[in-house]
Amino acid sequence: MAKICLCLTGETLEENLLLLNKYRPYIDMVELRADYLTKDEQLQIRKFPAMTDIPCILTIRRTIDGGQFSEGEARRTTLFARALAFAEQDTRKNYAYIDLEEDFNVPSLLDAAMAFGTRVIRSFHSMNEPVKNIAERMKKMRTTGYEIPKIACMPRTLDDVTDLFRQSKEIGDFDHILVAMESIGLPTRILANKLKNFLTYVSPIETAGKMPILGHLDPITLNEMYNFRTIDNNTCVFGITGYPLNATSSPKIHNKWFKKYNMNAVFIPIRAHTVKQALAFCEEVNIGGLSVTVPHKESIIEELHTVSAEVNRINACNTVVRRGMEWAGYNTDAFGFERSLCEFLGTNSLARKKVSIIGSGGAAKAVAYVIKKLHGKACVFNRTVGRARQLAEYFGFKYAALGAENMELIKKYSDVIIQTTSVGMDINNENFFEEENNPLYFYKFSGKEAVYDVIYVPNKTPFLTAAEKAGCRICNGLSMLEYQAEKQFALYTGKTISHYEEKK
Repeated sequence: MAKICLCLTGETLEENLLLLNKYRPYIDMVELRADYLTKDEQLQIRKFPAMTDIPCILTIRRTIDGGQFSEGEARRTTLFARALAFAEQDTRKNYAYIDLEEDFNVPSLLDAAMAFGTRVIRSFHSMNEPVKNIAERMKKMRTTGYEIPKIACMPRTLDDVTDLFRQSKEIGDFDHILVAMESIGLPTRILANKLKNFLTYVSPIETAGKMPILGHLDPITLNEMYNFRTIDNNTCVFGITGYPLNATSSPKIHNKWFKKYNMNAVFIPIRAHTVKQALAFCEEVNIGGLSVTVPHKESIIEELHTVSAEVNRINACNTVVRRGMEWAGYNTDAFGFERSLCEFLGTNSLARKKVSIIGSGGAAKAVAYVIKKLHGKACVFNRTVGRARQLAEYFGFKYAALGAENMELIKKYSDVIIQTTSVGMDINNENFFEEENNPLYFYKFSGKEAVYDVIYVPNKTPFLTAAEKAGCRICNGLSMLEYQAEKQFALYTGKTISHYEEKK
């Protein structure tokens, strides 16, 4: 079972100790990144293990390897020696591990480490590209046979992460650490036990911004959202794929259900530029099902062996399930949106209602399908008129360009206004109210419109904020997500759950 190692990057030992104590229930060990300490604090690193009562790794990472230490190898050697000096008989007061790069060879440090019972993590960091021949390289890194080889690389695409999982099968039966960095590499951290890793690194929420390139999770999320300590070789893996996939609540929802119903399964984010990359990763890691989000809901269809009637009708797919050696596609967005919209409006019919649909992508197709099913009339508005026309004519709706010149037409179709694009998703407060974050920035709400946004992060987009300010009833896409996730969960596991039961 991989250990959870908290990476400490505070400027002082006291700051790091406070963070350690906050997260102690969620971790097994810590890594003191002494390269982040002030110069005065670096001189005190020998004291740290005795302050913690938990196994400690000492790392002084060079800038060339993604760290902060730039004062030369002589001073770095001195700091390592200082940290190992005056070893205590109680080994808990000594560093349990030191991290030395593959090309950093100081025999006296190695001798001291072996004499004091400190294991060496022998690391290699490739900051610009993936690593080939991982198994062979790790074998060479174990010069005495006692080192723990660590390889961390920067993937260019998900294909590099897929290759890392493939290569991990060739590694011998010895302690090792294999990691892909950035958000694309997140599966290597969550599925550390599948890689037979010695440990997986996490960072405190308070200091995660210091090393965004590493793509660390925080320890609470790893434990409570991803149920990390239950993941083993028999764990069934599911996930959500899209790009850039900056914000998603799907892992939280599905992993909560896996835990509640005592299922040995985990749901993870899989960031992929293309659907081919996503499916190749799934086949390598033996993933049983995928939720599909922007921009892949349409392009994935041509990669599937069978699709449901809804996918054929909507021409968009948000759920794929492995059936033996084949992939089957479904659309649960329509189911989720219909239940959510009817609940919001308090009616099961849109007869005599005129609806504006903003956007023409995969989500817009599911929305249009539901509006047609509920006997509503609609006009599709999109910046690219050709795409609006294609969607609108498919369902017998009107269409127009999305712009101030068509504001009167939007008013005509304003009983319900439904925003389906990704505009306004996951934005920061600094540019919240800028025009590019609201696809309907030019529209003046009367307060009589019912306004729906399929986005659920943030809770209120600039679009919904403007509508609410004018007195409109508003609804975001969270309930749509939950309803469609119920349908997905049933497809993945065969287990039917009740949304209302989950609300209790």
